[in-house]
Amino acid sequence: MTLDVSGTLSGNVQVPPSKSVAHRMLICAALADEPCSIACRSVNRDMEATAACLNALGAYITYTDGRFNVTPIRNINKCKLLDCGESGSTLRFLLPVAAALGADAIFTGQGRLPERPLSPLYEEMTAHGIRMSKNGRMPLSCQGILPAGNYTIDGGVSSQFISGLLMALPLTGADSTITVTGKLESASYIELTINALKQFGIEIQKNANGYSIPGEQRYSIPSAMIAVEGDWSAAAFWLVAGAAGSKSITCTGIDYESSAQGDRRIVDVLRSMGANIITGKNNITAIPSGLTAGTFDCADIPDLVPIMAVAAAKAQGTTIFNNIKRLRIKESDRIQSILELLSGTGICSYATENSLTVTGGPAHGMQYDPNGDHRMAMAATILASVKNVIITIKDSECTAKSYPAFFDDFNALGGHAGQNGQ
Repeated sequence: MTLDVSGTLSGNVQVPPSKSVAHRMLICAALADEPCSIACRSVNRDMEATAACLNALGAYITYTDGRFNVTPIRNINKCKLLDCGESGSTLRFLLPVAAALGADAIFTGQGRLPERPLSPLYEEMTAHGIRMSKNGRMPLSCQGILPAGNYTIDGGVSSQFISGLLMALPLTGADSTITVTGKLESASYIELTINALKQFGIEIQKNANGYSIPGEQRYSIPSAMIAVEGDWSAAAFWLVAGAAGSKSITCTGIDYESSAQGDRRIVDVLRSMGANIITGKNNITAIPSGLTAGTFDCADIPDLVPIMAVAAAKAQGTTIFNNIKRLRIKESDRIQSILELLSGTGICSYATENSLTVTGGPAHGMQYDPNGDHRMAMAATILASVKNVIITIKDSECTAKSYPAFFDDFNALGGHAGQNGQ
């Protein structure tokens, strides 16, 4: 669907649940000792992919009335097709989990997922006896039982490889270690994994070189109610809309002080650019501010770069984003997609292999193809709002990957997203 987007935004918006947290909770619940429910106000395509894959492995997961109801895996379904959709998290988490369960599964996916790297997880699993399709190509067959042992992973490719092993290795019944080489990027996502594991009775020990996973552990359901917290990655779009726009926006369902999500750093980034951000209990407000340029290390917050680039387009001066090379292997080549968006609207920008430079200035409307990338479609929408222009977005439904109600919320805040000028 092609939409024309424009309009000034203001008001309150409840952000959707975090898909990063939901993936981890669903997997832990499917491996637990008893059925449980997970409160989750809404779902998206990536969450649905993880639930469907867990069902294929032998769990029984349904979603009704704002809750996932999870009956854990008891009898492993072998040789099942696990369709991961376009979800990199689903594939990278469940590949080692399925192997630890001895599921002999076949993985498939759509969009750019078959092109996204599986090294070094692929090589490390095969080195421990798992048989997989050559070069990790899809459909990807995975046979054998993942053993306990010592695993080594380069921390600079994807933290999801480490998270997948952290969830899988407790199933082996014996002590294991993960040694992380190189610079660990997106470390906050590993903390999310460790937090979820702890909720479900699994202890992970951090050490100087990585992680130790004690043997003889079992997944167990928490005694307290389980709920998926609000998504800071989604909130970032509205916070930039408020700080870079002309009216305040309040996001509810998120808490800056208690969240372990790395993307809560959008608050720190915007504040360093001069934004007035007010944090409260379970809410946060962005007040229109005169933004100024800055220089940011994005190694741990790659998903924020598209919307941070929008803030930079509105800021006075030239902003530099460093350590962004992993953006080239997301749902699109995000560095190229950002350049297409900014240059297409008249914003001066250029990139190297590992950096992006954006100079704030006037903008005009354009027709934009987000290349099937949900975050780029949302970034283009917010750019149209804060720059007071009309941007025509192709394939707007790609936002359903992480935020199906994005355009409904955009319109509820006073924006206009309609077909053919309607």
